[in-house]
Amino acid sequence: MSSPPPFVSVIIPVYNDYDRLKKCLEILDNQTYPKQSYEIIVVDNNSTDDIKSLIEKFEQTKYEFESVPGSYSARNKGLSIAQGEILGFTDSDCTPATNWIEKGVVNILKNPGCGLVAGCINFAFQDPENPHPAELYDSLYFLQQEKYIEEDHFGATANVFTTRKIFDVVGLFNATLKSGGDREWGERVYAAGYELIYAADVEISHPARASFQELNKKLHRVFKGSFYINKKAEIPIFDLLQELTFDIKPPARFLFRALKERGINNRKKCMSVVILYMLLKVSKAITELQLYWQENWKLQSTG
Repeated sequence: MSSPPPFVSVIIPVYNDYDRLKKCLEILDNQTYPKQSYEIIVVDNNSTDDIKSLIEKFEQTKYEFESVPGSYSARNKGLSIAQGEILGFTDSDCTPATNWIEKGVVNILKNPGCGLVAGCINFAFQDPENPHPAELYDSLYFLQQEKYIEEDHFGATANVFTTRKIFDVVGLFNATLKSGGDREWGERVYAAGYELIYAADVEISHPARASFQELNKKLHRVFKGSFYINKKAEIPIFDLLQELTFDIKPPARFLFRALKERGINNRKKCMSVVILYMLLKVSKAITELQLYWQENWKLQSTG
């Protein structure tokens, strides 16, 4: 007699986002994986939307509350009640494939002892025939799971499967981080000697950000997370200035080639993406310099 499939806990942190969470849960409630073998845990991170009433409509879903702000605090709260030996992570704004859990489990089982499986994240454009330059930029530079696994040694928690054992070995997410906690945790998994797997058949869709303001808001969180993870306040100011100056130079040739490969041949739109890239890099430089002066001022004040 064949053994039953492993039990899976899927953890979703949420702050408001009622409508997109509803869509996500509708798909997760109708997965190809056996219903008796998985649970969905939604962790409400102080929403003003009535998330609890929404959760009550879905038989596979449990409601949990976390008052400490931050998606990694919320994910850790979900882990504290999860019953699964296999753990899946996604976000409220994601649309999983109907076989998402099934494929995640298949990849975990065929790679026994791996640290994590990072699945493919596809981008959804508001108008697929005429994507906004911000959407194109988002799809070129964010949530590139295969690159994250091969070059950066982590998987974005919009689409990750792992096991309870891995958390037992390397610990929980760093709840003090508001961004970059998935990178920091993934690097710990890699440093512990575990293999990280990219799986193209474990698919979710994520809406592309459609404005400079949306991108800049996202990047501001990323820049802050990276600044503290990489301890940039400790490097000499001249080295930081060199890094930021080099970083602002736009990789125009790469951008034009990448956009052409996606069928975007409109030169005006391509130039818009390059300009958007430069504006965001300037925003990064300003953010990092502000953080640098703030942190060094604190050190001088307490020294």
